[in-house]
Amino acid sequence: MRAPDGRLRTTSLRLRTVVAILVLLAVLLTGLVVAVEAVLGVRLRAQVEDRLRDRASAAAALVGVLDADDLADRLSAQGLSVRIVQPDGAAVEAGPTPAQLRAGPPDPKALPAPVPAEEGSSAAGSTAFGARITSSSVHEDDGVLTLRSDLDDGTRITLTAGTRDVQETLAQLGWVMGGASAAFLGVAVVGVVVVVRRTLRPLDEVTAAARSIAGGDRGRRLRPARTDTEIGRVATAFDEMLDAVEGAEAQAVAAEERVRAFLSDAAHELRTPVAGVRAAADTLVRNGDDDPTTREVLAVHVVRQADRAARLVDDMLTMARLDRGIDLERRPTDLVPWLDTEVDRLRLRLPLTTIRVETPDTSVEADVDPDRLAQVVGNLVDNAARATGPEGTVRIGLTDTVDGPVLTVEDDGPGIASVDRERVFDRLVRLEDARDARSGGAGLGLPIARGIAVAHGGTLACGEAGDLGGAVFVLRLPSSAHVHAVAPPPLVPGASAR
Repeated sequence: MRAPDGRLRTTSLRLRTVVAILVLLAVLLTGLVVAVEAVLGVRLRAQVEDRLRDRASAAAALVGVLDADDLADRLSAQGLSVRIVQPDGAAVEAGPTPAQLRAGPPDPKALPAPVPAEEGSSAAGSTAFGARITSSSVHEDDGVLTLRSDLDDGTRITLTAGTRDVQETLAQLGWVMGGASAAFLGVAVVGVVVVVRRTLRPLDEVTAAARSIAGGDRGRRLRPARTDTEIGRVATAFDEMLDAVEGAEAQAVAAEERVRAFLSDAAHELRTPVAGVRAAADTLVRNGDDDPTTREVLAVHVVRQADRAARLVDDMLTMARLDRGIDLERRPTDLVPWLDTEVDRLRLRLPLTTIRVETPDTSVEADVDPDRLAQVVGNLVDNAARATGPEGTVRIGLTDTVDGPVLTVEDDGPGIASVDRERVFDRLVRLEDARDARSGGAGLGLPIARGIAVAHGGTLACGEAGDLGGAVFVLRLPSSAHVHAVAPPPLVPGASAR
């Protein structure tokens, strides 16, 4: 939850939790008090109404047995206000008035003494001379409850009872429950504060861990005992974030070191041809009158060194494009005639190297960029030719598999040790046995070849020694049915060809 200015609200979580719990408890207790008072009030008023109905039924049974005055005295002796209207219209009233009942319960000493029943006024007599209630209605006013009953002989009996004692009882109950609720809330405040503080203690541990990590303790982790709880999920996410941050930091440091090494190696590689050009140019300038043969040799040297520097710069630009994601011009290609054409070009460029090609009799279709794929094959063959010497043998094989075309380049050179078969794809790193500056190799051929293979959605790896005894490079391309654009991951600066 954020403030209007966009900042995260940082209200105390303990305070918010305690207040929320106490407010909830207060609402629940208030609802309980109201509900108890309402239910008890209804029950007490129902008891008063039942009492009035019982008295009215008893009075109806005595109609005709007792005269109206005696009947009114008997009913008023129970603290009721009585009004009896006889069939002839005469009215008899007895007991406290409704106003007195509103003021409170009547004084028992002020009530008239109960009149004993006369002989013969038994239930049997009531049955013989009594009346029957035809209708009744109840009306409640301020502090009194009035029951009006109409009898079948025309008599109307009105009984009024005070409800002030019910109201006082409910008021006392409200005060008792209110005080008890307040005391309960007071105890709950202390209990909730203690419980919330203990419950939120893991957050303090998270805070302490974060501050410790910010202070340099990168290896510290929370390692929650359970990961299916709220605090467990937070701690797990915190540890995962720290792992990612620590890994990213380590990768950033390693990447910085690799970039520095790459720049150092690139400067070293460029320094050699630049130094050669500079020395030859210096000699030409100082000895301008020397014989033409010397000048021609120096000029040829300048051209060769400049060409070497230009190739290195082109390779570095190609690597940069591969890191950004090179754009391929894919089109369906039959790799059999394409490979035959490329091998013919390589034989013209490497006349002393024996290049053998083995292709299937059927076509091998692939959705590739033929020019970029030719660059891969050219780099692999150049790398093999430098390893085998000017009169070595290179064998190129093409097969079609279920997963896609597979192209292998094998030579009869000294081979590559198993520990170096992945390192040869690093940038600007050449194996010691083949480190020959005069060969013109700068150590970027194999990284470029792998980058182009990855851009096609394929792979390039150095395999086990082949039949010729030398190195074997295996290029795997996706089948035409599964070709999809693949953005190559950033290649590690560092090194490559032999």
